[in-house]
Amino acid sequence: MDENTSTPFVEKVNTRYLETLVGYNTRRAALVIIGEFMERMAVYDLRTVDFSVLSLITHNPGITSRQLCSTLGIQAPNLVNMISTLEKRDLIKRLPHPNDRRAVGLHLTEAGEKMMRKAEKTAVTLELETTPRLTAEERKTLMKLLQKVYKK
Repeated sequence: MDENTSTPFVEKVNTRYLETLVGYNTRRAALVIIGEFMERMAVYDLRTVDFSVLSLITHNPGITSRQLCSTLGIQAPNLVNMISTLEKRDLIKRLPHPNDRRAVGLHLTEAGEKMMRKAEKTAVTLELETTPRLTAEERKTLMKLLQKVYKK
């Protein structure tokens, strides 16, 4: 028997099983989008988590660190450093919470507002450019389905 004919080889990789898994499909899609997202956010010197934190502050002025941690699943010690860095960059400021003397509300500075307007436009453009084969309705459906996985 010829050695070459008995040795299996693959011409086209069979991914059918993996493509039946939600985790595999979401991870593959996320890799496409997040890689491009990181490149485009580099001009703002933002990581994905920085963008998420700043976006929540943008749309929830006065949000507390505790609320950020629970919403994004971030450990408090990790957020402390991030908040300090964003504050040093003059993107956010801490103001006393109106109802709780122990809490501090986080707000964007003028520079932070200006940057986030641009960064969020960049994010929207990126999403449209990385999902061109989806209609607007399919994009909405996909987001609703993904949210069913992670929202309680």
